[in-house]
Amino acid sequence: MLSYAQGIDALNNSLSQLKGINVSFEFFPPNSEQMEQTLWKSVERLAPLKPSYMSVTYGANSGERDRTHEVVKRIQTQTGISAAPHLTCIDASRDELKAIAQDYWANGIRKIVALRGDLPKGMDKPDMYASDLVGLLKDVADFDIAVAAYPEVHPDAPNSQFDLLNLKRKAEAGATQAITQFFFDAEVFLRFRDRAAAAGIDIDLVPGILPVTNYKTLVRFAGMTNVNVPDWLHKMYDGLEDDDQTTRNLLGASIAMDTVKILAKEGVRDFHFYTLNRCELSYAICHMLGLRTQA
Repeated sequence: MLSYAQGIDALNNSLSQLKGINVSFEFFPPNSEQMEQTLWKSVERLAPLKPSYMSVTYGANSGERDRTHEVVKRIQTQTGISAAPHLTCIDASRDELKAIAQDYWANGIRKIVALRGDLPKGMDKPDMYASDLVGLLKDVADFDIAVAAYPEVHPDAPNSQFDLLNLKRKAEAGATQAITQFFFDAEVFLRFRDRAAAAGIDIDLVPGILPVTNYKTLVRFAGMTNVNVPDWLHKMYDGLEDDDQTTRNLLGASIAMDTVKILAKEGVRDFHFYTLNRCELSYAICHMLGLRTQA
């Protein structure tokens, strides 16, 4: 099993060993005119790389849900890239979820990322879980369904075994792919893959890659999602000036690229990039991977 330090040799492999890499990109609905411009600039920049799909996150209120629907339909219509909306089940009834799914299917959307969603304050136990949502979607139509996976354990899970069994329930309900929470130690993903295989989970596990653009934001995200930020990563950003964005971007791209190289050597061929609606680092990484824009 390779750790980050032990993967140095893997990082020196030629890019010819990275053939057959597939990528997907995640965006979130814009909430301002400026963010909308940033989003569509990023979509237009990344679409020529021909990703497997582009996913769009889903908020727990009707306004953001509507924006998700609009962005998803526009991506698929204007770019020809498969668009995959996120769909959560804690803030809608079964009938509402079925109506949303039927609308997506009628509009040519064939892939959905099915999630439980964040629990509102005061809610201890939801009426539905992600595995229930997967089953509901499969009853509506033959969607290709992705779900979430947590190599470092979901914050609400009591332990890793509980978390793994939950993933297995989602797979048994009809999910075909699991996208992981972001992580920064390749060994974390590889160990998780081994545990999933031992538990009889045979769906595709896709590592979620977060190119770091803002270190302080990263640390805050990691704290909320139970993601470990290794000491070596802290040291790499220690002492950098806040306004030295060029160096920070180079570091972020290098770290993400190193992770992809290590995992690719271990047989991983699909990667999901959390873009935060910014295209620069994801595009640069894909370019280094040998992915080129296509006419």
